Parts: sequence; structure tokens; C-alpha cells
Amino acid sequence: MTAPELDHARLLVDGASRIVALTGAGVSTDSGIPDFRGPQGVWTKNPAAEKLSHIDDYVASREVREQSWQARLGHPGWWARPNAAHLALVDLERQGRLSAILTQNIDGLHQKAGNSPDRVVELHGTMADTICLSCDDRRDMHETLDRVRAGESDPECEVCGGILKSATVSFGQMLDPEVVDRAREAAITCDLMLALGSSLTVHPAAGLVDVAAAAGAPVIIVNASETPYDDVATAVLREPLGAVLPKLVSR
Repeated sequence: MTAPELDHARLLVDGASRIVALTGAGVSTDSGIPDFRGPQGVWTKNPAAEKLSHIDDYVASREVREQSWQARLGHPGWWARPNAAHLALVDLERQGRLSAILTQNIDGLHQKAGNSPDRVVELHGTMADTICLSCDDRRDMHETLDRVRAGESDPECEVCGGILKSATVSFGQMLDPEVVDRAREAAITCDLMLALGSSLTVHPAAGLVDVAAAAGAPVIIVNASETPYDDVATAVLREPLGAVLPKLVSR
């Protein structure tokens, strides 16, 4: 990244008052949560692990569910702490210029960092809860993880006996229409979109870049690798998020 590129991006941020951040796994890597498709990504290093994220495999295979519960026990999100990128978005909100965070992440680190929960739209759900696939009973994840630690390898719903999973959106599941509507409205009404740490390959989340651009908002992409939306962006920065985002938003 050259100084003129950073200066151009800073001018865009400085001139905006209704900023929307679209955040992906790259925002949380500095907190110790690996991404999925990067060089050290979970699926890059272990392609078989991707099956744990497909709803058809999860429903059909007790073995997949048992592996998923063990993975949830050890998920780094339980002990991860917000990093400089998260804190930069808190700073932006405190300046009164952050309309919303549209996050693909399930770790809750934006809220832990201090962003208002009502500004965080969790596109792919949250790891903090469980949900029953049969009756929709929803509970704190830690209740179910305690059962796993006590010996239940594939805990059933205590209400109806159905299959439990984390309250996240797996491949093959539809996003909540109300959540999608909130995200689209934020993208349509923003005057700048920051696409941060996302490969922008998973839809419909990635398509929010097009929504913002079509409504006339400039787009800044900060990501370690190329994305399909680089040509749509007004500015593209390849620097590490924890280093560049505080520089972009500071006043």
C-alpha cells in the first residue's frame, strides 16, 4: 500500500457520516480465530472439516454432529479477545459515524469490543446459542456444552428430542429474511461501505457490496487477498486490518 492509496481511503472515510462495515473472518484472525479459506484457514489445512458446516451432512450423520460438538468445545471464540480492528470500529461508532456492522462472523467480538448490539447485524448467526432444528427451542450454548462435557456426544433437544446445532447459518440453510432485510437497508442508506477481512465469495453477504455501490456509496475493501469485488471498489488496501483500520478511522 502506498501513501497516496491510504490518503485517498482516509479522505473517503473522513467525508462519510453513515458508514457501514461488512466484516468477515479476517477481522478476527488477530484475535486467534483462524479464517476458513486463507493460507492457514481451517478448510485449507483440513478440507474434510468443511463437511461440519453443511446442514445436510450435519443432519444425516451422527458422526458429523459428534465432531461438531467437540469442535464447539474447543472453539477459540470462547477465549478470544477483540483486537485493534474491532476497537477501530468502536471508535467509529463513538464518533457517531457508524450506522451498522454487517458481520459474517459468529464470535460476538464486535459486541465484546464495545459496539452497540443493536448496530451489529449477525448475518450468519451466533455461536453463543443453540437451536433445535425441529421445534426452534433456543438456549445458551454453554448449557449444552456442559452436557457434552458430562458425556453426551450428540445432545438432543430437551423439549422435543430433536437435533441441536449452534444458532449459526450452515451451508444449505437460508439466512433469516428479517436479518437480510436489515442488512440491505443499511447497505442502501450508507454513504460509505467498508468491506473488511472478507473474501467476498459467500452470498448473499458478498452481494451487499453491490447493493451499496448501486445506491451510490463508495466502497473500500481491506483484505489480504483479491476479491471478486475489487473492480467495484473505490479503494482496495492489502495491509493487515489491525494496522490499517485504526489509521483510516482515527480523527
